[in-house]
Amino acid sequence: MQILIIGGFLVAAIINLLPVMGVMGAPQLGRMYGVTIEGPDLAVLMRHRAILFGIVGALLATAAFIPSFRWAAFFAGMLSMVSFLVFQALEGQTNVELGRVALVDYIGIAALAVAGVAVWMQSD
Repeated sequence: MQILIIGGFLVAAIINLLPVMGVMGAPQLGRMYGVTIEGPDLAVLMRHRAILFGIVGALLATAAFIPSFRWAAFFAGMLSMVSFLVFQALEGQTNVELGRVALVDYIGIAALAVAGVAVWMQSD
């Protein structure tokens, strides 16, 4: 059961930590998401978004090894990934890079769901 918990949280953590590379600036963000980051306002917002992903990723990584963090990390990770998929669905067709982000989020959601079920079963 522990391998499912640790593995699930670590997979979700890695997925959330990958976008942290966006703090390097607009060129990196543009490559990651297939969008043009025009102007400093959008660059600031997107770089800040990268930091927030780092926070969620760090929480998920911590939860892999510290049980008291698990439910907070579970809900934060799920809310982050599911909300992206909902927004993408509401907007309609997006570019290839954002489609890849969605696919990776589906993997993260599945990994985190397995970890969540394992935590729940372990608590009984």
